[in-house]
Amino acid sequence: MKHFSAYIFALLLLSACSVGKYIPEGEHLLKEVHVTYDDSSKMLKEYDLKAYNQQQPNTKWFGLKVPLKIYTLSGLDTTRWTCRVFRKLGEDPVIFDSLKARSSAERMYQAIANAGYIKGKVTPILHIDGKKLSLEYTVKAGQRYHVRHISRDIPDPDIDSILQQTDPDESLLGEGMPLDINQLNQERNRIASKLRDMGYYKFTKEDIRFTIDTLRDQTDVNLTMHIKLHLENGRSTPEFHRQYHIGNITYLPESDGRYHFRRSFYSSNTLIVPGELYKDSHLKQTYSNFQRLGGVSFTTIQLTERPGTDTLDVHMTVNHSKPHSIGYDIEATNSAGDLGAALSGNISQRNIFRGSETLTFKLRGAYEAITGLEGYDGHNYFEIGAELKLSFPQFLLPFIDKRWAVSHGSTTEISLQYNLQNRPEFHRRVLTGAWRYRWTGKDKRIGHRFDLLEVNYVYMPWMSQTFKEQYLDAIGKTNAILKYNYENLLITKLGYTYTYNSLGAAQQTFGKTAHTFKINIETSGNLLRGLTSLVRGKRNAKGQYTFCGIAYAQYAKFDFDYTKSLKLDPNNSLAWRVNFGIAYPFGNSTILPFEKRYFAGGANSVRGWSVRSLGPGSYDGADRGINFINQSGDLQLNLSLEFRAHLFWKLSGALFLDAGNIWTLRNYADQPGGQFRFDTFFKEIALSYGLGFRMNLNFFILRFDAGMKAIDPAHTGRAHYPIYHPNLGRDFAFHFAVGLPF
Repeated sequence: MKHFSAYIFALLLLSACSVGKYIPEGEHLLKEVHVTYDDSSKMLKEYDLKAYNQQQPNTKWFGLKVPLKIYTLSGLDTTRWTCRVFRKLGEDPVIFDSLKARSSAERMYQAIANAGYIKGKVTPILHIDGKKLSLEYTVKAGQRYHVRHISRDIPDPDIDSILQQTDPDESLLGEGMPLDINQLNQERNRIASKLRDMGYYKFTKEDIRFTIDTLRDQTDVNLTMHIKLHLENGRSTPEFHRQYHIGNITYLPESDGRYHFRRSFYSSNTLIVPGELYKDSHLKQTYSNFQRLGGVSFTTIQLTERPGTDTLDVHMTVNHSKPHSIGYDIEATNSAGDLGAALSGNISQRNIFRGSETLTFKLRGAYEAITGLEGYDGHNYFEIGAELKLSFPQFLLPFIDKRWAVSHGSTTEISLQYNLQNRPEFHRRVLTGAWRYRWTGKDKRIGHRFDLLEVNYVYMPWMSQTFKEQYLDAIGKTNAILKYNYENLLITKLGYTYTYNSLGAAQQTFGKTAHTFKINIETSGNLLRGLTSLVRGKRNAKGQYTFCGIAYAQYAKFDFDYTKSLKLDPNNSLAWRVNFGIAYPFGNSTILPFEKRYFAGGANSVRGWSVRSLGPGSYDGADRGINFINQSGDLQLNLSLEFRAHLFWKLSGALFLDAGNIWTLRNYADQPGGQFRFDTFFKEIALSYGLGFRMNLNFFILRFDAGMKAIDPAHTGRAHYPIYHPNLGRDFAFHFAVGLPF
């Protein structure tokens, strides 16, 4: 296999010089495209003129034109099957098209002229080297035109009065500004949107135009904005624009003649109000309100003008979606080398209370074949989990303005979960109840989640005698962290999460220029601590307060995550991530619950390490039998950089560099070298590098990542720098996951 790979690589290198025979006589391979600016044009770089180029060179994979080189392996005899295969797998040479070059130059000129560089010039220059050609667009902007004076021609006195009152603070125009056509269009849109939100139902941006009066031998212009009178259907006498009011609102039955929602559902999601001025934003928001609801398939709203009046009657039909949905998912699992599978299914009942409420029942089962656990009864692991969730498309809270809640896409979720886990070493049960709220910002970029209450009860009904003797109760080997996480525990969580996506909520940033930002804050046990302290509640043998005989966790946690994606060209992008988290146990706890601890290594962390096998700090994790508990911490730091390239079809590749680790805040005897210290933590940051592939199937992304350790903080000497002394058996990790790492 190694010799075959080397052979293919050598062929690709040799074929780099053989592209010419595939180029027709008199034609040229388009090698590169550049846009260059003279000193006066440098500020035009922000307009990304290269985006107007209509012909791109051959695709590059990580800087190399691999698809083109694969094509050149085909040969010229198209009757051979190998020729057809290589040509199908590869990419045809891109032949330079002079017509597209001239058209691209014209589009670039139009872009700079719209920016105020009316006398600018864009010239395509050809650099020919044999049968290859590099295309250079040289941009000379010249002087930029500016607006010297602005005047208005508005014959409608009401509209003139409105703009005179608001324009000084809101207008995008000003004397001395560059003559930017894009900005003029933005001003047209702003004025039209403002007036349509003040009752001017028939006003459009086409009612606004600008005239520009240039002065001889000068780059200053006089600008006049004209707002014409209303002309009904282009045939009547011009008249002043009219403000319209909302008349009757009628909710029509669906095609089956039935109303599938209760009366209050329609009115609570409709922002249009009888008697008020027509507002375009209220109409759009009403559509959006119904569109987000799972129980609604589509909505139609018709506005009818009463003849001879300024009244608009509203006729609305809200169509229900299918009441039931069923889904399932099959997944492969790999926990510390133990292979298994999981099957999950869900059934949803929409519109259960005729208000687009959704009741969902989920069931999940998992099985893993456990190996290497001598002395235990049973050699497998299975898990069964069930969840019942009821979602309301509104806030179940008093004193919240319904119109505000609806316009912000608010939901209330109530859920109950039960999880049963049976391992050869122990049995574990987790019962969870939660009440939470979600809502978004008006522009849909910002998301909020507030966990009013989440209660987790962890119950350990059975442990094997071997597990107790070897790990929990062995003389001289008692592990405080391990033992704490195998005791019955109560966790009461209060939390808030803020998310921001520059493209909009739930939008995919893969391969685009965008950034996301997330902050999570949560606490647990504070209310219970206050109550039990007030009533002088009982303590257990460890001095912990208990509730109903169960010790409860008390901690505070903060998480921060920032990602940035930068599109370099249509096929390549660069993405990076900064992820930080810290959790501190206090009061009733000296150790964080297992579910709240941080782990490092794995598909979404430092990918040179397998899941939960890195850290904390310089801790070497010698005991692999149960060591994943010890390889956890109270603080985490992850830094990642990825160069992403689209390869072909739905397949993309990535070169990545990851850095990070976890640490503990306290000095635990069972985690030597794991405590965070300001003077040494930077020496304990692990580093890995690797190659990955992503299969974009639209509704989800399959990911395969192969990582290698570069710097290993758990070792000293040669082993500390595996980048210089790599060992595949020791330093390699493979990851399969669904979704991007960030």
